[in-house]
Amino acid sequence: MARTTAPTTILLVRHGTTPTTGKILPGRAPGLHLSDQGRSEAEAVAARIASAGSVAALYASPLERTRETAAPIAAATSRKVAVHRGLVECDFGAWTGAKLATLMKKPEWTTVQRAPSAFRFPGGESFTEMQARIVGALEEIRDRHPGKTVVCVSHADPIKAAVAHALGTHLDLFQRIVISPCSVSVLSWGRSGPVVLTVNSTGAALAGLRPS
Repeated sequence: MARTTAPTTILLVRHGTTPTTGKILPGRAPGLHLSDQGRSEAEAVAARIASAGSVAALYASPLERTRETAAPIAAATSRKVAVHRGLVECDFGAWTGAKLATLMKKPEWTTVQRAPSAFRFPGGESFTEMQARIVGALEEIRDRHPGKTVVCVSHADPIKAAVAHALGTHLDLFQRIVISPCSVSVLSWGRSGPVVLTVNSTGAALAGLRPS
């Protein structure tokens, strides 16, 4: 009889609040750190994750704000932070660093919100490429840690894209998913694909989540 491997539980954590959250599209620009609020959020989510049970591995996007969010999780779970480029923010190209209020006035903004699968950021990444990248990264991480619980600290758009994929939702609808700072979204990822256990959890207990 074939041996069945238990699914890998992946906790997707968005980084904490920064001074530009909700104001600027920072993208991959270096030098953006957590605000005081963001550091408090990171400490709180670390405590929630530690109380949920054993964590086998901890990964983070290479950007400062994700690594700073991962640091208290590492301390709380006794795991080192491994940087994984597949978890990085979308490459916003020429839009990097622009004010959201300015971007919302662009005619392309309607496409970004209503038909993102058809949009590529000028000089940057398409939403379709971003989704393929984050899903590929999570599949790789799943294969490294079969049957274990893993934490991945990433960014709002990649997490939304990963959740949409797991739900079987078209990428053009992924903007309907909300991913708040330091929220936790949990996927149970087996060989047959992912199951969504919770999305955008900001306060509920994480222990005991499993497929029904």
